[in-house]
Amino acid sequence: MARILITGSSDGLGLLAAKRLIEHGHSVTLHARNDTRAKDASSAAPGAENVLIGDLSSLSAIKHLAEQINAQQPYDCIIHNAGLYRGGFNKTPEGIPALAAVNTVAPYVLTTLVNRPKRLVFLSSQMHASGATSLSDPFWQQRGEAKWNDLTAYCESKFHNVLFAKAFAKRWPDCYVNALDPGWVATKMGGASAPGDPEAAIQTYVILAEGEEEGAKVSGKYFRPWKKMGGEISECENQGLQEKLLKACAEFSG
Repeated sequence: MARILITGSSDGLGLLAAKRLIEHGHSVTLHARNDTRAKDASSAAPGAENVLIGDLSSLSAIKHLAEQINAQQPYDCIIHNAGLYRGGFNKTPEGIPALAAVNTVAPYVLTTLVNRPKRLVFLSSQMHASGATSLSDPFWQQRGEAKWNDLTAYCESKFHNVLFAKAFAKRWPDCYVNALDPGWVATKMGGASAPGDPEAAIQTYVILAEGEEEGAKVSGKYFRPWKKMGGEISECENQGLQEKLLKACAEFSG
């Protein structure tokens, strides 16, 4: 039995993956943004061990969530599943868009502050291929609300998530660290017209969370639906970009 934490698991693919892992006999901790969503998650996945609460758009709340996680027994796997796609600039207390906080800052801060698990998964997307590769303004502090674009910001954040997987895989050879592209699936984020098969996504979540299949005993890789590997753009291997992103995140988050 593995102990698994999935952020952003009150609905969507995070919740579906949690339910499947519970069915497999694992101890799963859910995460929700607030009390209401936590109650919904508990009702939807009654076999979950626990539900942690933390608003990932707030840096102080992210750090508090890290403290909550470290107060638990060590996790075998942490899946950084939480993410935003649309919603406008939605400025956080730190003055950056909520999407940048949830999709980029939160997985970085949690990874650096939480006790290291055996396996780490960063949620990405095929849309990472359209993300800016210069990393000149990863948190939109220079472009600001006047130049904000939901799609551009989302693509950039999904590129960041692959860079995280590559960078931490190099730093931590004792930990399997990978990126996961679940495909375009009909969830609240994906929309009703999405053509992807949820089962294809869930199978990949499961093999990376369990870490038992030979195909999952790798690190620094990019996984897609149906447990397939590969497909990231070549810029993801650029160690200079990886280090630039980590430095920017460290300076912003402290």
